[in-house]
Amino acid sequence: MVRRLRVHSPGQGLHEFTQSLSQLVSEAGLKEGLCTLFVQHTSASLVIQENADPSARRDLERWLSRLVAEGDELYTHTSEGSDDMPAHIKAALTSTSVAIPIIEGRLALGSWQGVFLWEHRRLHSERTVIVHIV
Repeated sequence: MVRRLRVHSPGQGLHEFTQSLSQLVSEAGLKEGLCTLFVQHTSASLVIQENADPSARRDLERWLSRLVAEGDELYTHTSEGSDDMPAHIKAALTSTSVAIPIIEGRLALGSWQGVFLWEHRRLHSERTVIVHIV
């Protein structure tokens, strides 16, 4: 089964979509399998991260923004805004795909794990995540 999942992104940061993904897995009706995700964008990424304490997300966001700062004078790709080239670098440092086992009909996530789109641009957008369940 292949589906396109639209993930709303109000701007930079980690945006959880575990519930929507879990619904797709449930609809697939598999007891065991694999769920592979791929984000079709060069300025966003996917991560599995803690979903219990929002401070963990804030710390990750701040750390990556400090590591890849906006406004670096070495950037030449600037026509789409000061956040665009840093967004590409952040996506290159993180991941555009993840794979999650399906066990007993559910995503085999740990107790505090959630699936997040990591939006690296400040702009509001809709991102497309390809979901492949086998």
